[in-house]
Amino acid sequence: MRTVVGDDGTLDLRGPAVQGKKGDRFLYLTWGDVGTHGSFAMFRRAKLMVADIAPALLADAAQTDGVLVASLPLTDERGCPRCARVEPPVVSWRAG
Repeated sequence: MRTVVGDDGTLDLRGPAVQGKKGDRFLYLTWGDVGTHGSFAMFRRAKLMVADIAPALLADAAQTDGVLVASLPLTDERGCPRCARVEPPVVSWRAG
């Protein structure tokens, strides 16, 4: 993942793990089964929105080549793998 500055001066994330269009970027946390020969079959995923990262934290990470870490429980209230859009306060971001 890398951070770029847009023409309007706002920060934007891009890279192979970043999905979505500008202003609606997100990352997937993907659940799946790994087969005996290394195949991967996804069965669930959680969507982490870039817009949920505090702008000051994102700007600091962009200036220092820092790492951002998302913290969230990996299971939901029923004990199943967390899925769908995950929003604060369930997910929190910090510099890593």
